[in-house]
Amino acid sequence: MLALSLTVPMRFSYTVCTGLMTGAHTVIFLFFRKRRYLKRIATLHDALGIPRDYGTARLIPAQMEAGGLMSIGPDIYQREQRLVPKAAAAWQSMKDSASAESVELQVVSAYRSVDYQEGIIRRKLGNGQVLEEILRVSAAPGYSEHHTGRAVDITTPGYPVLEEEFEESEAFSWLTESAGEFGFRMSFPRGNPHSVAYEPWHWAWRD
Repeated sequence: MLALSLTVPMRFSYTVCTGLMTGAHTVIFLFFRKRRYLKRIATLHDALGIPRDYGTARLIPAQMEAGGLMSIGPDIYQREQRLVPKAAAAWQSMKDSASAESVELQVVSAYRSVDYQEGIIRRKLGNGQVLEEILRVSAAPGYSEHHTGRAVDITTPGYPVLEEEFEESEAFSWLTESAGEFGFRMSFPRGNPHSVAYEPWHWAWRD
């Protein structure tokens, strides 16, 4: 009985210590992973001419690229789009609920990698657009909510894609009233503090 009474605390202590060590290792891993990511983003911003204080000046946090994405089906251009599982489930529920009220929600874009976002910026620069104007409508690589796999750009039939006219649609009215029930909210309303243009089509899920 004495041996048993000593063994139980030792095993308990070992389990607790192992758990603490595993937790500490996870924190350290995530710290260095984020540091490497931010270094990569800083190097990319230098190459694109994006100011080093982009995030702090605009009150926009860096956004890590998501993993474990799942398909939400094709967008309006027949490209497969993906979100993280919980956001994907919320999107499907919201889309079905809108459809039940004769409102059609369509995806224009969901998850985007840093490389994809870089391509957007480079194409616009190549077309002669000024960087400051580009950054009013397109987030710098590493700072787009699309990296998180939780954001969707939405449209509806009969309206131009990614234009302010979307706010005149039944879909936008429905989203304004009901999207919050599914965890979605519009990220960039008029007068937002991020120096980002009004985007009535861009909605992000938050758990």
